[in-house]
Amino acid sequence: MRDIFKRWILPAAGAGLALWLVFRLYGSLDFERFMQGLRGANPLWLGVLAAAILLEQLLSGWKWRQILYDVKPVGTLRLTGALLAGYGANVLVPLGISPLVRAWLVARLDGLKMATVLSTTIIARFLDGVIFALFAWFLAVAGQIPQIEGDLRLGLSIAGVLNLVLFGGLLWALFRFRALFAREGPLVCRAFDWVAALMGASGPGLRASLCDGIVWPRARVRRLAAVGAAVMGKLVAVTHFLWAGLAVGVVLSAWDYLFLMVFAGFAMVIGRFVRIPASFVFGAGFALKALGVPDEAALLMILFNYILTIILVVGIGLVVLWQSGLDIRRARTEAAGDAL
Repeated sequence: MRDIFKRWILPAAGAGLALWLVFRLYGSLDFERFMQGLRGANPLWLGVLAAAILLEQLLSGWKWRQILYDVKPVGTLRLTGALLAGYGANVLVPLGISPLVRAWLVARLDGLKMATVLSTTIIARFLDGVIFALFAWFLAVAGQIPQIEGDLRLGLSIAGVLNLVLFGGLLWALFRFRALFAREGPLVCRAFDWVAALMGASGPGLRASLCDGIVWPRARVRRLAAVGAAVMGKLVAVTHFLWAGLAVGVVLSAWDYLFLMVFAGFAMVIGRFVRIPASFVFGAGFALKALGVPDEAALLMILFNYILTIILVVGIGLVVLWQSGLDIRRARTEAAGDAL
């Protein structure tokens, strides 16, 4: 019953809530005008949007390469393919297994331990969280924000600071307590070994593998490249609504595009916690409405972003999974087993 609730009932309830929110947001949509905008969309800008979506993923793969380099140099395209494969697996098995699948795939292809690769993916994700928090804080402090009910600037400022403290603190804790976690004596290590033993795994071996992946590039150029790739990835993400807007004749200011990325990003993060599948749609829709974009054009901009992301990111990820000969159920079982 617990599995049924997590896999079907909770996502279905989230989807129902998302549909109700979208209906409330776009209840006065002019369908004929919407279809006219769809037929008149400029394919050139949609092509640029598709390229930007792929570029963002390629930058993520390059960033991961910099972090993983001192463990073992792995090609950017292979790491990008593993990232996309994780998204594809998450669609087939919607239980948040994408980090496990990515680590499992890279570990199998390059002769590494899965726990070691998994640690590098965690570092990359925490780095993304820090950079996103800095973007949000910069927007709140220096940006132009639409005037709506409530103090949106204060809310974004607090959310940005909280995210910075959270992800920055997690990164600091990983490196600060890495050596302690590798020892045999501390209570937390003994507790970890006890839990691992209950699951049929070697606690000391697993701790050693995890610690081997807690690395930061030794070369300064790779450290700068990792941070630069994270920053560039967010800048590319800011342009997604620019290209989608140009496709339907909507032009906003640079601050507006930054606001869209930050607000929709926070909405998507919150939606993941409360299991609302279309949280990005609602968050972006609310932000576009606050910016005064007509409902028909706003919905087209959101759908272009959402559908192209699904087709490209998830679609290519499924192809990578298929070419790797990976069976999803077997991958999930073996990935969980290796993680233990």
